[in-house]
Amino acid sequence: MNDDLPVLLEKRGTCLHLTLNRPRALNALSHTMVRLLHEALSHAERDDSIASVLLSGAGDRGLCAGGDIRALHDDARASGRASLEFWRDEYHLNARIARFPKPYVALMDGIVMGGGVGVSAHSGIRVVTERSRVAMPETAIGFVPDVGGTRLLAKAPGELGTHLALTGRSVGAADAVLCGLADLHVPAHLLPALAEELGDPTARGASVADVVQRFATEPPAGELVSQRDWIDGCYAADSVEEILRRLRASGVPAAEAAADELLSKSPLALKVTLAAVRRAARLDSLEAVLDQEFRVSSRAFEHPDFVEGVRARIIDKDNAPQWKPGSLAEVDDQEVTRFFAPLGPGEQELGLAPGPTDDLIGGGQGG
Repeated sequence: MNDDLPVLLEKRGTCLHLTLNRPRALNALSHTMVRLLHEALSHAERDDSIASVLLSGAGDRGLCAGGDIRALHDDARASGRASLEFWRDEYHLNARIARFPKPYVALMDGIVMGGGVGVSAHSGIRVVTERSRVAMPETAIGFVPDVGGTRLLAKAPGELGTHLALTGRSVGAADAVLCGLADLHVPAHLLPALAEELGDPTARGASVADVVQRFATEPPAGELVSQRDWIDGCYAADSVEEILRRLRASGVPAAEAAADELLSKSPLALKVTLAAVRRAARLDSLEAVLDQEFRVSSRAFEHPDFVEGVRARIIDKDNAPQWKPGSLAEVDDQEVTRFFAPLGPGEQELGLAPGPTDDLIGGGQGG
């Protein structure tokens, strides 16, 4: 095992342990890391001595904070296309993880955001800890949830997923389980022992799932259960404007705070995100959703809000993005629809789903 590599591979008994190894960058995904994960999974599929795969992150701050936002920003500023090829391989990886034929255990300890959700929340066994903070925060940088996140959020109970998609809020262990982003809570201090025991669960006559279950405990209480009434009532609306109106009219301080959060996000990203989540709920597979997300990401990458959002939130950190357009009222519904249209000449669709995904174009924007 070469500790300098951005993805570490270590076979422990019958388990192949993959470690995202960029701790100073919160293990943010690079294209090289995506390729290495593909290669590792190919190896694990072929090797009969490997019974399971375990994914974790180096350091003690988190599994993965998402994609390498600065690299994506620089590529967008330079009118490059490298980011699209990164997303193409990343989304294929997300789909591959979801269909991986052997037990795939993801330790979602600490910060798990964006692309970090993509490499973990589609896996067969998803473990959170008391330190977990799971989020799809893309609207804050003028982008739209991707890596299959719109499908995960669309499947959350009631309108919890819509709330998380639009606000970009992070959730802890109990709420991640409630929303279907994770399966089990294991205390962080038990993770090393869990990883060790996964090396040879069959020696004790237990499945991988049984091994993880033995370490699981009840997570600390979450927040969303007590907020379901106002979240479900407000976010069931068909437009961002109506969601905001309901949040303001609810008389609930937490709803008022959510409205304030929404008004700080990219108006265009909010409308496209709402449409993406609503559309994802009507698509029949993760592959179809990833195809849709690739179209949306391609369009968002070309829009100035992405570069401006990264500048304001990540680079200059002035938290004063100048969105274009600057208000929800100025967002053209036809512009929202364009994000979901088939890619044009010279552009290649992701093509994961066996059938077309453009049957939803022109209807049910939700924005």
